[in-house]
Amino acid sequence: MGDSENTAESAGVLPEPAREIAAGYAVSGASLDLGALLWDGTCLPDAQIRIPLAMLNRHGLVAGATGTGKTKTLQLIAEQLSAGGVPVFLADIKGDVSGIAAPGAPGDRVAERAGEVGQVWEAEGFPCEFYALGGSGPGIPLRATVTSFGPVLLSKVLELNRTQEQSLGLIFHYADSKGLELIDLKDLRAVVAFLVSDTGKAEFKGIGGLSTATAGVILRSVTAFEQQGAGDFFGEPEFDTAELLRLAPDGRGLVSVLEPAAVQDKPQLFSTFLMWLLADLFHDLPEVGDLEKPKLVFFFDEAHLLFDGASKAFLESITRTVRLIRSKGVGIFFVTQTPRDVPAEVLAQLGNRVQHALRAFTPDDAKALRSTVRTFPHSRYDLEELLTRLGIGEAVITVLSENGAPTPVAATRLRAPRSLMGPWPAAELEAAVKGSSLYGRYAQAVDRESAYEKLSAGQEAEAKAAAARAAETADRAAVEGAVRGEGARGAGKAAEEDASLVEQVVASGMFRSLARSVGTQLGREISRSLFGTARRRR
Repeated sequence: MGDSENTAESAGVLPEPAREIAAGYAVSGASLDLGALLWDGTCLPDAQIRIPLAMLNRHGLVAGATGTGKTKTLQLIAEQLSAGGVPVFLADIKGDVSGIAAPGAPGDRVAERAGEVGQVWEAEGFPCEFYALGGSGPGIPLRATVTSFGPVLLSKVLELNRTQEQSLGLIFHYADSKGLELIDLKDLRAVVAFLVSDTGKAEFKGIGGLSTATAGVILRSVTAFEQQGAGDFFGEPEFDTAELLRLAPDGRGLVSVLEPAAVQDKPQLFSTFLMWLLADLFHDLPEVGDLEKPKLVFFFDEAHLLFDGASKAFLESITRTVRLIRSKGVGIFFVTQTPRDVPAEVLAQLGNRVQHALRAFTPDDAKALRSTVRTFPHSRYDLEELLTRLGIGEAVITVLSENGAPTPVAATRLRAPRSLMGPWPAAELEAAVKGSSLYGRYAQAVDRESAYEKLSAGQEAEAKAAAARAAETADRAAVEGAVRGEGARGAGKAAEEDASLVEQVVASGMFRSLARSVGTQLGREISRSLFGTARRRR
């Protein structure tokens, strides 16, 4: 956090342009120290570049080419937020931010950087919780139920059209009215399959009905989504997003580190989780307006994974969330290579910018460089030249001042993080996960009775009832035949009735429903259990 003795006003020997820039970063309240001003190739430790803590809910961007220090900047900001009593959420795609839990290692390079920027460096680790999506990778598993996810958000993820989205909404409504809990994706598939059966059609007709074609689209979309790894994410126990707002016993903000390395090749799953997490927070948090410090700050490392191949609906959802969640006291920072990785509608909401070096080796690189320069306010620097010659751990910065106005563009040599600049050893991370107070609450998946089990039980009961009726008919026919002395004919008729039993089962609404669902996992599993060849593992 900012030290009062390092104010820019004490820098009477600064060159005039540098003095004007530094004046824009004078902060009267709590702030985060980013580094020292660079001017004309010289680092000026008396001109400190800061961001007011109250402005951290105005969102931001940390960008730059690979290897320029973006992740260390993320770590620097996150640990100061924690020290200031602000909880932090980090999506650690590359797995090299987990070291924030451990004290950093002193050395010549750290000492040199601290001396250059006027930093008093002390090694310090910060309180952390580690999470993983549905148990994919190290960390406490994060899960959500299909019901809490809701039909609107799920429709966006499955890229359903308006008609299909409305049908999915009716499916959720039907499930709610019948007490059919939608916990995981097999529950949703079971309800959809039931509603196109003869029995289900009759029940569903009163509230609109469901066409076979629409049901097929929904089932195929759910299956494709599940193949991306979403199946493990949906289930219980569901994660309570209020856990992200906690403070450590010493008053520091808890740093929640999501370790999604195991799913970085499944961007749809990653995007889905973030959509749900933000939507859930937005729904639960009250409007608070402008606070002295945020309730929570998100950092999404490798943010291009959020947007690559993302649907229009997803982009609209993110844009709306970024625009509105500020009033709930939540700040969002995207960390990526170039501002072009972030859609323009989202970029327009990011008032705090930390731009590391860019490369211009190709025509596309040069175009991206010019595009980046145009996103900055007018400055005293030749930004197109400066951005190509910044060193590692240097950046061009503009943030929002205490009155909400953009600060002057400042080339900055950034401070060194106090925590470990690299991944935490796997054994220590695992021990921290299992030692967490949350581990016992969320680690073990629970598969309680829900829509799938209830519908399966109903279908099996229907099959048993049909078999009992057929057996009763056969027995009655056999007795009547014996009384009439028609032994041979009675035996033949019993055989015919036994064959009729199979025909009745095949002709039943339950069996036809299963036949329609052949090709889906639900259809295969229930059919196998009926015929006794295999049963679903629980």
